[in-house]
Amino acid sequence: MTHISRPNPDPTMAAQDWLLLILLSFLWGGSFFFTEIALRELPPFTLVLGRVSHAALILWWIVMLRRLALPRDRRIWLGFLIMGFLNNLVPFSLIVWGQTHIASGLAAILNATTPLFTILVAHLATRDEKLTRNRAIGIITGMIGVAIVLGPDSFKTADLAGSLAVLAAALSYGCAAVFGRRFRDVPPLITAAGQVSASTVMLIPLCVLIDAPWRLPMPGMATILAVFGIAVFSTALAYVIYFRLLQRAGARNLSLVTFLIPVSAILLGVSFLGEILLPRHLYGMAVIGLALAVIDGRLRHAITRFCGRFSFSWGR
Repeated sequence: MTHISRPNPDPTMAAQDWLLLILLSFLWGGSFFFTEIALRELPPFTLVLGRVSHAALILWWIVMLRRLALPRDRRIWLGFLIMGFLNNLVPFSLIVWGQTHIASGLAAILNATTPLFTILVAHLATRDEKLTRNRAIGIITGMIGVAIVLGPDSFKTADLAGSLAVLAAALSYGCAAVFGRRFRDVPPLITAAGQVSASTVMLIPLCVLIDAPWRLPMPGMATILAVFGIAVFSTALAYVIYFRLLQRAGARNLSLVTFLIPVSAILLGVSFLGEILLPRHLYGMAVIGLALAVIDGRLRHAITRFCGRFSFSWGR
C-alpha cells in the first residue's frame, strides 16, 4: 500500500468517489485474503515476487498507453530503488511472513497502524510535520488499541512474532510515506511502476537464494488465481484507483480508506477462510479506528458542530 501524495485540496466526495473508495478498500483488504490462499503452496519471497513483477508489467503497460515521459534524473531512479525497498519489499515480505502465524483479518487490523507510524517518522525526520496535541493523543490511543489487539497473553504465544512482523511492516510504510514526498514532481503512475520494478529486481536474488522456487511443486489453480488477484487487483488496479481518487477527492478524503481496509479483510477472512477473530481483536480495531479519527480531525469537527447546534437550539 502506497502513501505518496501531492499537496491537494480536499473537495467534497461525490457518490462515485465513495464507491471507488469502498472498492479500493476491498482491493487492498483483498491482498490479505489472496495472501492467505497463496501461502498454502508458495513461500513468502516467491509470493511477493509474483505480486510485484506482474504488477510492474501492468503498470508499465498503462504508462505506455498514456504516453507518460520517463524521468531522466538518475537520482529519481535511485529514489525508486529506495522506495521499492521501503514501500514494497520490506512491508510485503513482513506481512506475508506474518500471515504464516496470524489470521489475515488480524494482520489487516495491525497494518491499520500505518498512519500512526507515519506521524512518528515525519516528526523525527522532517521539520514541517511535527507532532501536534491531536496527533500525540491519536498515537497514544492507537498504541492502546494495539495492546488490546495483542492481549495480555501475547508474549506467551507464537503469534507474537507474526504480529510484530506486521507492525514492523507498518513502520516501513511510514518511512516510505515520508521518503515519498520527494516524488511530488513525478507522475504518480511512474512512481508506482518504478518502485514495483525496483522491488522486483531486489527480490529476484532473495527468492533464488532462500526459496529456490524451481524445487517447488507446480502450484494449484487456487494459488495461481490468488497470485493473479493480488498482483492485478490488489496492486496494479489498486494503484490506478488510488491515484484517480487522489486527484478527484484529495489526500485527506482518501485517507478514509485506512478505516475500511480491516473491515473488508475481516469480512473476506471470516466468510471464505473460516477465520475466527477474538473479541479483543474487534475492540482493539475500534480503538485504533478512534485514534485515526482523532488524528484525521473529522471526529473533533463533528463534535464541535454537534455541540454548536445543540447550544444554538438550547439558547432558543
